[in-house]
Amino acid sequence: MNRVLSGIKPTGQLTLGNYLGALKHFKKFQDAGEVFVFIADLHALTLPIEPETLRTNTRDLVAFYLASGLDPKRATIFLQSHVSAHSELNTIFQNYLYMGELSRMTQYKDLSYKMNNNAIGLGLFAYPVLMAADILLYDAAIVPVGDDQIQHVELARDLVNRFNKRYGDILVMPKAQVNKVGARIMSLSDPMRKMSKSDSKGDIFLKDDLATIRKKIMASVTDSGSEVIYDLDNKPGISNLLTIYAATKDISIAEAEKYFSGYRYGDFKKAVADAVIEELSPFKERYEQIIQGDEIEKVLKDGASRARIIAEATLKRVKNAIGLLDVK
Repeated sequence: MNRVLSGIKPTGQLTLGNYLGALKHFKKFQDAGEVFVFIADLHALTLPIEPETLRTNTRDLVAFYLASGLDPKRATIFLQSHVSAHSELNTIFQNYLYMGELSRMTQYKDLSYKMNNNAIGLGLFAYPVLMAADILLYDAAIVPVGDDQIQHVELARDLVNRFNKRYGDILVMPKAQVNKVGARIMSLSDPMRKMSKSDSKGDIFLKDDLATIRKKIMASVTDSGSEVIYDLDNKPGISNLLTIYAATKDISIAEAEKYFSGYRYGDFKKAVADAVIEELSPFKERYEQIIQGDEIEKVLKDGASRARIIAEATLKRVKNAIGLLDVK
């Protein structure tokens, strides 16, 4: 049985892109394998974040996980900071990844450029080291990620090759898995930019009310011409809406394109809005029930207990391999 591991940072509000690219698929994974899903709260510290914002976003993420259909009896849901092995293995792995490799990470280069290479913390630079520790602690075979995280998983794979070549068969080789449809949902106001967590006009937030969601989709940027066709170069706005519809309906983009043949832009947008609202309505209703209850704390406590068993076994295996003395 394959072990699947995924984590999301509790920074900013989660978007429709996060739902279609990750949350929507977690339930399928738990039906096919062993699932470990965590909130990457240590990663959230790589850029300034207010303590209360971090706490609120963390609880929201747990509620979103549960609302998406994850069953805490079958999936292990936990906080990264509740399992100390993440930090300890991160310290060890810092010696097996190189500064040149880390400096070539696209995400780091993009963020450092935006920050004018000023006040960049070590945590931001070494982000992929901790991510490798996150993945390899749980012997994960499958790591569902967005396409912007593939490079980090590849670096973890390089680390496995390097480590195992030196010490033997210690670490399990992970493989990134990107959803064929919905992996990259773009901004509704700027379809050349990925839907992130910062554009109140172009991003659909999971905590938006349904009327706001409909309004944002109906106001989304479209393109010249009148045909509803998938053409990233000439029709990025329409292509993005087709992607959203296809990911919501679990169909291919080609099927969505065929379905909307002959549609006018206004009717097309309305159909996309209807599909998104139909998908998110029960999800949002479950979220509201969970966030107002007392289930979150119990789920995190139980999840951390189960996660520690696996993580500490891996950490012990690594420490023994590299020669750190274990005194019983």
